[in-house]
Amino acid sequence: MTQAVLNTQLYQKMFAEQEQFKAELMQLPPGEILKQAYEYVCREDILLSLEYNDLSPRQAKALLKSSTPLADVFKKWDSWDDNRHMENIWNAVEARANEVVRADFIAQKDAR
Repeated sequence: MTQAVLNTQLYQKMFAEQEQFKAELMQLPPGEILKQAYEYVCREDILLSLEYNDLSPRQAKALLKSSTPLADVFKKWDSWDDNRHMENIWNAVEARANEVVRADFIAQKDAR
């Protein structure tokens, strides 16, 4: 099989897995859904990454062996101590604050 076919098969398998995860979430009370919202969003991001990137045929075949490749990838990602997710969130907070500070400075300067 070609790289494109393998990657498509993997994406379809992971997409179906996510749809099942979503269906199970929707059966839960709202509070329980919120507890798992982080995992849901991260899994969505993993799927999105597959839309923009390709694995080698060997890598795709390896993940296709699993009955839950999406859950497996999420668990790997979530286990990393050096996960930069929160760092990226903080960088966005600082960047937006700096934009507002800059805009306020310019507005005050123009008002003089």
